[in-house]
Amino acid sequence: MPLSELTVRVCVNTYMNHPEELLKLVELLDEKILFLKGKKITEANPLVLFQLSQEIEEAETQRQVFKLEIESINCGLNSQKLYLALLKLGYKDQILAFKKFVRSQSIGAFLIHGCPDYGQRWLLNRLVTQHIDSGTTNKTLPLPVELHRIGRRTDISTLWRELGGRCGLRRQSTVADIKEEIIDRVYQCWQTQNVVLIFHDVDCMPENYLHTLIHEFWLPLATQARETASSTRKYRLLMFLIDYEGCVGTRETLFVERIEPNWEAKIPVKLPVINQFCEPELNEWLDTVEMEFDELPLTEVISQKDDLIQEILDNSNNGIPELTFSEICDRCECNWYEVKDRWLKL
Repeated sequence: MPLSELTVRVCVNTYMNHPEELLKLVELLDEKILFLKGKKITEANPLVLFQLSQEIEEAETQRQVFKLEIESINCGLNSQKLYLALLKLGYKDQILAFKKFVRSQSIGAFLIHGCPDYGQRWLLNRLVTQHIDSGTTNKTLPLPVELHRIGRRTDISTLWRELGGRCGLRRQSTVADIKEEIIDRVYQCWQTQNVVLIFHDVDCMPENYLHTLIHEFWLPLATQARETASSTRKYRLLMFLIDYEGCVGTRETLFVERIEPNWEAKIPVKLPVINQFCEPELNEWLDTVEMEFDELPLTEVISQKDDLIQEILDNSNNGIPELTFSEICDRCECNWYEVKDRWLKL
């Protein structure tokens, strides 16, 4: 009996994480199709021939559905392995600086900066997923603000309304009131979970706006949090300022580059600027891939590692991070511009 459409869907849902089981169903359908075609050769009854043709067509359709699902599952598995592999490439200076901070502090603000396409958002997601969320049962509340939509406007109250909306404040207030309400709302959220404030595209903001954001929002919030934070507090209150043009880091008076004994949480830390990937970084990463991710298509050509590294550098404008990711994804039969939307949650 042919499988009904409902039965096919049930089979796909049942075995969606087990492509080997779907493969067994494909093999059974292959046998069925071969058997039916054999019967057609010796059958003379037109009605029976018609029925056999219908069954063969249905079985071939079912087989194609299963094959497409197997391809989709395998693509998803390869995509996840590739993602885990790429999490081990580059950004060592920035990650070491951040890890050093979070080992001793729970409240702080950071500038992530570099030239266009240097993977600022990728680094942000690495820091949060690997060094805030990972290894803890604490819930993390991200509060992202896209400043490119509001950064060039002359009325800074637009920024406060945007941030207020992200914090769940809906009613209209004066600028002074809404700033206090936002600070109080974020502070209250921090009592029960990690809070990560994210300001994308700070390079779009006029310098006086950024100064206002730091001094009229982050400074009083961090001060209030520091006054009540205990040495055993388990929740983190962090702010990330993301510069996609590499211009904000030159504003030296707004940031510190390292934590001194008299450092205060209200002063944002400028993480090391993101640079292009270099040959030693790629060489070290390929060694890791060969040891830990030998299922990836990339490992098939690792025996010609020097040539592979040079080709990656040549095709990524000498190691520009996002172009490097794109080149590596292409070699692993994956489209960077499609998968990054699934990989980057923040």
